Amino acid sequence: MARAQGARAQMALAFETTYGTPPASGFTKMPFASTTLGAEQPLQTSELLGYGRDPQAPIKDAVTADGNVVVPIDAEAFGFWLKACFGEPATTGADAPYTHAFHSGNWTLPSFSIETGMPEVPRYAMYAGCMVDSLNWQMARSGLLTATASIVAQGETISSTTSVGTPASITLKRFGHFNGAITRNGGNIGNVVSADITYANNLDRIETIRADGKIDGADPSIAALTGNVVVRFADQSLVTQAINGEPCALEFSYTLASGETLTLTAHAVYLPRPRIEIAGPQGVQATFDWQAASDPVVGRMCTVSLVNDRETY
Repeated sequence: MARAQGARAQMALAFETTYGTPPASGFTKMPFASTTLGAEQPLQTSELLGYGRDPQAPIKDAVTADGNVVVPIDAEAFGFWLKACFGEPATTGADAPYTHAFHSGNWTLPSFSIETGMPEVPRYAMYAGCMVDSLNWQMARSGLLTATASIVAQGETISSTTSVGTPASITLKRFGHFNGAITRNGGNIGNVVSADITYANNLDRIETIRADGKIDGADPSIAALTGNVVVRFADQSLVTQAINGEPCALEFSYTLASGETLTLTAHAVYLPRPRIEIAGPQGVQATFDWQAASDPVVGRMCTVSLVNDRETY
């Protein structure tokens, strides 16, 4: 009997025309590092009395389908997750390279279907009506650069055969921490140790009563762009901004030698006044847990720009 191994696992993604209905074609093979995406249905313990000390059979509770997918931040496949998180991009360029601009604040977000496969068993799980609740990643000096997409799905369907046919492949060009840079109002921020970025759609699950136990949908609520920047304390510029309550523009970017770029620009970032602690003889660090808001001039909270050779998403 074959045993399932993560090394042979597969994942394919396609955007839906109708929420909750997997498309018949158009799937793309997606690179991923791990996933907790799945459906679970807990049991409710019987509360009935009069049948002795041994309980009666439990009752099935509601089905919940959600989880996280850890994906590499690369020059092509990451655009699918950006589209799912922010909505349709505004693409410019008559020829390659193309610039895909993703804007925050869209009221309508696309739904998509994901199939995860374990061919040894075989087990192919199709998750329809998927939407991205949040997208998070960290910037550091070294290590593997990945992002975590938190997904809310409508439901799970299990099959012994795949439903995606032969998914389209992509060329994997990964960004690395070495390719990263952070700027504030167009100038480099010195002494940055690490940074964390989270964009959240704050999805509201429509949990109506249905015979199949699935949700009716997930509506985006007020978005949020938050994170933190850890810096070696060398000057008062960030602390002064925090005290004055003034916004700044933070830009987090990656650039490959072949020309592909990924840039997230938070147009109006507010910093809290941090506690400056002296923990010992080592260098002093300060952590700024920042929040972004809509910029009145630009008209939105953030813009993500992805430059690559892919024409459309």
